[in-house]
Amino acid sequence: MKKSVIFGALTVAGLSAGAAAAATLDDVKARGKLNCGVTTGLVGFAAPDANGEWQGFDVALCRAVAAAVLDDPTAIEFVPTTGKTRFTALASGEIDMLARNTTWTLSRDVDLKFEFTGVNYYDGQGFMVPKALGVSSAKDLDGATVCVQTGTTTELNLADYFRKNNISYEPVPIETNAEGNQQYLAGACDAYTTDMSGLASTRATFETPGDHVLLPEIISKEPLAPLVRHGDSEWADVVRWTLNALIAAEEAGITSANIGELSAQAGDAPEVNRILGTEGNLGEMLGLDNEWAKRAIMAGGNYGEIFEKNIGEGSPIGLARGLNAQWTDGGLLYSPPFR
Repeated sequence: MKKSVIFGALTVAGLSAGAAAAATLDDVKARGKLNCGVTTGLVGFAAPDANGEWQGFDVALCRAVAAAVLDDPTAIEFVPTTGKTRFTALASGEIDMLARNTTWTLSRDVDLKFEFTGVNYYDGQGFMVPKALGVSSAKDLDGATVCVQTGTTTELNLADYFRKNNISYEPVPIETNAEGNQQYLAGACDAYTTDMSGLASTRATFETPGDHVLLPEIISKEPLAPLVRHGDSEWADVVRWTLNALIAAEEAGITSANIGELSAQAGDAPEVNRILGTEGNLGEMLGLDNEWAKRAIMAGGNYGEIFEKNIGEGSPIGLARGLNAQWTDGGLLYSPPFR
């Protein structure tokens, strides 16, 4: 549900260079709508609800960007993409940004000509198995069948892990998370492998989640990040600093509950004032007005609020903050200064 590997993809690279020639920020403003690429459906991250409205952790970032640029968090066309189609959709200009469980790697950044705008979720690849299988470690999966999405670094990580540990497996190729769920629940594979966040999301949709176990091994680093095309630094800055605004707001204590009060008048916290636009001209530097970050935060709350609502321990997904806690709380989240 991420990470397609397209080394030497001349078509994608060529499309990227051409599409980036246009100023995306101007295009989005003129269109009056943000085209945001998301997954085909991963509960907690990006999936339509019962009313057909897209909801989730990644969806919230799209809404924050739309609010910052267009003053309307609903002015979005959500474009579902698979692991194989997401990069072509971005490179061709079909979407303005991709917020879809995509791992930041050197080849994607450099060879495929994309620009990652900051990590919004620190993850790692793991395994899920039925509790009835009686397995407590990935090293016990010798000879197992494993459902894995094709054309991804998940597939490569899986091969590396089993080779390193001198054990064998039989891959069961899948194209989408929905297909993976179906195959896994049907018993077509002994284990399902993808990012741990994706496994937690998948398990939460099962009729009996307690019948399935996430094994303890984390076999890779998966810094998941939104991305845009190379060659359009102004647009990359908008997406990057919108994410930073959500992170900085949590650290500064700006919430959806108090943002109105804090922005009503400039207080004695200079960085809060600069984030909310009551001091300085940071918005002008981005080609936006001074309340861009305020609107982004109001769209769904700060980073912590978005995390807890969609995937946190109080949600059906049940993820702890872990590495995704603020740096002040032992995590890796850290925004550069707003000044």
